[in-house]
Amino acid sequence: MATLKRRARGRDAAGPRNRRKELPKVPTGVAGLDEVLGGGLPAGRMTLLNGGAGSGKSLLGLQSLLHGAAAGEPGILVLFEERAAAVRQNAWSLGWDLASLERKNRLYLMDARLNPDGVISGDFSIKGLLAILDQKTKAMRARRIVIDAVDTLLHLYNSPLRERSELFSLHEWLLDRGLTAIMTVKSGPQEEAPSRYAFLDFMADCVIHVDQRVTVQVTTRRLRVIKYRGSGYGRNEYPFIIGENGINVIPITSNVLQHRTPGPRVSSGQALLDDVLAGGYKRGTSILIVGTAGAGKTTLACVFAQAACLRGERVLYLNFEESPESMVSNMQSPGLVLQPLIKTGRLVVQSYLPEAIGVEEHLFHALKALDELHPQHIVVDAISACGRMGSEHAAFEYLMRVLNACKERGITCIYLNQTTGMDIVAEISGIGVSSIIDTVILLRQLPIDGAMKRQLIVVKSRGSKHSEQFHEFRITDRGIDLEKA
Repeated sequence: MATLKRRARGRDAAGPRNRRKELPKVPTGVAGLDEVLGGGLPAGRMTLLNGGAGSGKSLLGLQSLLHGAAAGEPGILVLFEERAAAVRQNAWSLGWDLASLERKNRLYLMDARLNPDGVISGDFSIKGLLAILDQKTKAMRARRIVIDAVDTLLHLYNSPLRERSELFSLHEWLLDRGLTAIMTVKSGPQEEAPSRYAFLDFMADCVIHVDQRVTVQVTTRRLRVIKYRGSGYGRNEYPFIIGENGINVIPITSNVLQHRTPGPRVSSGQALLDDVLAGGYKRGTSILIVGTAGAGKTTLACVFAQAACLRGERVLYLNFEESPESMVSNMQSPGLVLQPLIKTGRLVVQSYLPEAIGVEEHLFHALKALDELHPQHIVVDAISACGRMGSEHAAFEYLMRVLNACKERGITCIYLNQTTGMDIVAEISGIGVSSIIDTVILLRQLPIDGAMKRQLIVVKSRGSKHSEQFHEFRITDRGIDLEKA
């Protein structure tokens, strides 16, 4: 028995020594990127950031450097391509005051642009640059460093062997000083052959690729983590934008659905439709209203929005079909007065031209509105227009992420989908999202007795009873007049 107790104590004592240690990381300050990286960049190690022209490499590096400076970690920006004065001016356009940080000795911009003639003649060695950096690092107690466009330096050497030797010296210097480093290098679009600087990928502890691409004449940006030694990370491509506050990454890194439980019933704004739905929509669920042009989709959504606003709730209406002014004017015909609700801030209408910006910018605006406005309900009119954001896949990505964000926040989400043919049932899924929709309402128009008759049927309502019959309805100057079955 005593022997067993000693063995048990031995296992307990060994336990802490065998526990896995977390890799030290530092936050980047780039919205969404730390979530993809599982906490940030590897502390005291090198991260390689590669991408084509205009992809955001230099900006991402600078943004991370400024975040560190603000957090008490002074940093150095080594510039092999741009002038320091130009970097200060470009940063100021984003509201970043680099000069102020320089005066406080939290940031140092080192203009390291080289004379090609001096390098070719063999007069240049990276050791002189490292000696200068060594003095500055000690003087300001730097913790971070960004070496921008290192390929510009390497490209000046005619010898691949010398390129590797110089870069190895730089890498060893960074490791010896314990600096958290970002090194940016240009890469061509969809390079098939190995890059001239492919060896950098093996040298770095973390490799991030950013690119800018054009699909159906719409420009989008994407970020992907290629590798991260000693750490897990999000492995997919993630959209990001360069906005007024710098770079914003829009990640989905969790493989676990974290949707809230549906709340109590909320009125559709039409009493008889509430009866058809066995009490109305469930709060926090997703509703798809589908039908041909003129079937009454927008009117039905606006009836709901008006009723919600009059209850003191906020509705965000994302319109891809018409301007707020046009929508307000058109809804006066069925007796819906929306302008006073907009003035009070209860109804917020945001209109965007789908093809004007990439899907990541549309997604950024939508998620930003959810975070800032905290609406109880959202209407997207219409998801059929989202295909113009670049591709059907882009539209699906946008709709899925908006829907996921709404379900995580307990926001009721209403999608409108305009069908084009008579076989509405075949088109009901819109852009493939119907499987995760909780309630589907189908609107149709039929020629009966020489007139067009509108009909409504609830195709499905997950976890709820509902009428399974078609109900005729009319759009009058008092809203929607639904007839009993």
